[in-house]
Amino acid sequence: MVLAPEHPLVGKLTTDECREAVKAYQEAAAKKSDLARTESTEKTGAFTGAYATNPVNGDQIPIWISDYVLISYGTGAIMAVPAHDTRDFEFAQVFDLPIKCIIAPDAEAAKAEGVDVEAVLAGKACWTGEGRLINSANADGLDVNGLSVKESKPAATRWLAERNMGKEAVKYKLRDWLFSRQRYWGEPFPIIHYEDGSVELVDEKELPVALPEMSDFKPSGTGEPPLAKAGEWLNYTDPVTGRKGRRETNTMPQWAGSCWYYLRYIDPKNKEAAWDKKLEKYWLPVDLYVGGAEHAVLHLLYARFWHKVLYDLGYVHCKEPFTKLVNQGMILGISYKDSRGALVPTDQVEFTANGPVRKSDGEALVEFPAKMSKSLRNVVNPDDVIARYGADSMRLYEMFMGPLEAVKPWNTAGVEGVHRFLKKAYRVIGLTPVADVPMSKEIERTIHAAIKKVGADLESFGFNTAISAMMVCLNELAKLETLPRQAAENFTLMLAPFAPHLAEELWENLGHSDTLAYEKFPEYDEKVLEVSEVEVLIQVLGRPKARLMMPVGCDADTAGKIALADETVKAAMGGKEPKKVIYVQNRLVNIVI
Repeated sequence: MVLAPEHPLVGKLTTDECREAVKAYQEAAAKKSDLARTESTEKTGAFTGAYATNPVNGDQIPIWISDYVLISYGTGAIMAVPAHDTRDFEFAQVFDLPIKCIIAPDAEAAKAEGVDVEAVLAGKACWTGEGRLINSANADGLDVNGLSVKESKPAATRWLAERNMGKEAVKYKLRDWLFSRQRYWGEPFPIIHYEDGSVELVDEKELPVALPEMSDFKPSGTGEPPLAKAGEWLNYTDPVTGRKGRRETNTMPQWAGSCWYYLRYIDPKNKEAAWDKKLEKYWLPVDLYVGGAEHAVLHLLYARFWHKVLYDLGYVHCKEPFTKLVNQGMILGISYKDSRGALVPTDQVEFTANGPVRKSDGEALVEFPAKMSKSLRNVVNPDDVIARYGADSMRLYEMFMGPLEAVKPWNTAGVEGVHRFLKKAYRVIGLTPVADVPMSKEIERTIHAAIKKVGADLESFGFNTAISAMMVCLNELAKLETLPRQAAENFTLMLAPFAPHLAEELWENLGHSDTLAYEKFPEYDEKVLEVSEVEVLIQVLGRPKARLMMPVGCDADTAGKIALADETVKAAMGGKEPKKVIYVQNRLVNIVI
């Protein structure tokens, strides 16, 4: 077992023989931050001299302290399982402690990870993946051998609970929240500090307490928050008792409101309640939450906490506020650094034939992508891009840069590529003659394949690959002198979610007087996508001679007969008989003579 050095039981458990070493280790650990302790790869610790009794088999377990266990995490005490936890394994190796394997690794998974199963079973390697339990039975009715880890946990928990030695519990961890701020911006606390020393909430009829209009909301200079200068607003008289007091001058953080803003959006003008319950039942839970990683840690965490409190109080009908989370990747700007690695703001950079240099001394700089920031002056203003290329190009480039979740460097030159695609779409769909004629099989297959791909990618947020599919489709449509109306309209409807302004114009050009915003996304027919024939390359002695259409999946005899019957192939054979026919299904026939 390993305890955090700060654990309150350490002093009680440590024996006299180990007390000096344990105290020295505690003092050393106290000088480290939690971050340094969790990121350190070096495992250190001290033995307390005490032992814990394993309730399952009666084994005596040595109790250590180590700074890789944090008092703020869980109970600050862990039962180490060195064969199946990387940190426990490293700790056991450093101090030569027993390593007992209790999970036989899944052979295929271990092979894929490059882990030696025999080494794990012998306690010489760590395995943290799936497997079946071994060495996990006792004489008192507990036997979880052969079960998966997931199956074994409830079985072991039941065994312990039946003997009053343990119970199942759920632990929650919420970051400390600085809720009171000394600044003007933020929701005022509805609290009055009366002259007699009492502190009370304002009457509900006086809610909400609004911020006062102030021309000067800088810090007061007295150590008090800016609201201490609020004059009439600050001084309060109870309308019922006449008692005098002062309003609370600290404010709540913006989180206080934004934690439940999605609820207020449902019913923003309601003056009788925060929201109408019927509307809440209709709209919640929210289908999709898109945000950056920082939102997942802060806003999402607190919004869920807030929502669960409201659920417990009966104000909302669902336990979870959001059903799906997608974390979008950060867009990086181009930045510069000198030979020392010092960052150089963009406005101090001059661009020469030999590359970027610092204006002040001409030192050559290294270009690299970094987080956009005001200090580096590497922020890209969307207004500038839109002024040059249009909103659709700006929007399309952001989606085309790469997967939604990936971190991506911004390159304004890349906007030119999608801008050309949109101009081509305008030429092909907007300027090519359109007629009410049926689509050829090839064009019909191209359109339906694009509909299937773009539709699926929209559902999975694969916007970049959806745009690629539309580019391929447009190239095929560009080969036509006259566009079938159905092909032109389906392409326009596919383009609309990505470039809505251009799509609306194309839709109007196609003769529609109403917006396409309410049109359904086009549907594809799987039968159209089924291919009955495929083009196969025909070679004679390894040299290409013809390309012939053959039934998809046909056998070697059929492929050979079709190839040998072709006049071009016969001429290439020069009247000789085939010695051997080599067939690669759906791809190649090679005739050896």
